[in-house]
Amino acid sequence: MNLELSDADRAFQAEVRDFVRSSLPPELAERNRRHMHLAKQDYVTWHRLLNKRGWGAPNWPKEFGGTGWNPVQRYIFDEECAIADAPPLVPFGISMVGPVIYTFGTPAQKAHYLPRILSMEDWWCQGYSEPGSGSDLASLRTRAESDGDDYIVTGHKIWTTQAHFADMMFCLVRTDAQAKPQEGISFLLIDMKTPGITVRPIISIDEGHGVNEVFLDGVRVPKANRIGQEGKGWTYAKFLLGNERTTIAEVSTSKQRLRRLKTIARAEMAQGASLLEDPAFRDKVASVEIELLALEYTNLRVLAAETAGKGVGPEASMLKIRGSEIQQTITELVCEALGYYAAPFEHAPEGSNLAPLGPDYAQGRMESFLYNRATTIYGGSNEIQRNIIAKMVLGL
Repeated sequence: MNLELSDADRAFQAEVRDFVRSSLPPELAERNRRHMHLAKQDYVTWHRLLNKRGWGAPNWPKEFGGTGWNPVQRYIFDEECAIADAPPLVPFGISMVGPVIYTFGTPAQKAHYLPRILSMEDWWCQGYSEPGSGSDLASLRTRAESDGDDYIVTGHKIWTTQAHFADMMFCLVRTDAQAKPQEGISFLLIDMKTPGITVRPIISIDEGHGVNEVFLDGVRVPKANRIGQEGKGWTYAKFLLGNERTTIAEVSTSKQRLRRLKTIARAEMAQGASLLEDPAFRDKVASVEIELLALEYTNLRVLAAETAGKGVGPEASMLKIRGSEIQQTITELVCEALGYYAAPFEHAPEGSNLAPLGPDYAQGRMESFLYNRATTIYGGSNEIQRNIIAKMVLGL
């Protein structure tokens, strides 16, 4: 793969850089830089600014309202957004259910849902994991019983990210209890305002409210909200998970965090010299930088194959494994570099006159470190990803 930017690529890079720098609200970039817990409106604001420019769906084909960008353009866009500390695009609509709908949905589903995803009129969440059915997703027990033109859905989902913000949920349900586990599952689109849905918060170790339990008690869902064929939901779920695992790699975000790690290590002192001059610490930084570079090239190859129509295969599991481990390593090294400055949580509200504990670059780092303990679990645990690679790539 030739990664030298052409003149056209450089012009595009300048266009993206100018737009992001002029359009991203500085206070939003600052909150994201400091790893503060962003509000729903923060994400919506940035998404709508991008969508107004025509860049709200970088990974979608033009025919569905996307950019139609090639892999290099998507790479440039991600890089410039990360450098500017822009919030990530919320993946549940754009990167996950949107491609499922425009690939497998009916014309009516495409016409209704895709514009609402692009405009952020609908915020989506993912109803996959259940108590006892996380990595072993095929064992899910939430059932959907046929009742005329509707399903009656009853069950319990857990670790549902941003369900407290969501207008819609894409949900795996069991429509045939007698079939083999993967063959009895269907893929439903559920309005979160439907009677019978209860969302209960789960406060994670970083003291943030990002995940939830969702209880479905006799929830009536029109069969018109089913994607594709009944009992074929596992096929659509695997397609979606392939897209999720490529986004979980977060190469551009990790590159920005690595740059920040180097800045911190240059500023922090150890035995009369900067920490980055310490051979042991410098070797740790070099090691993760090499791993990140290898991941970046692998991610670009996957994007190129996807653009060529080959789809996302088991290599998505490799991206998920290495991407999540690199994120954890970088956040751990940041805390190591900061020493006791990393220990406090940033509790002072925005606009407070309270002086921060330690240097400005220490703010929010412990929260980031703790939150990233989950990256090797969500999106399919890394242990399961290794099983997929063993079976699908190595033939074991």
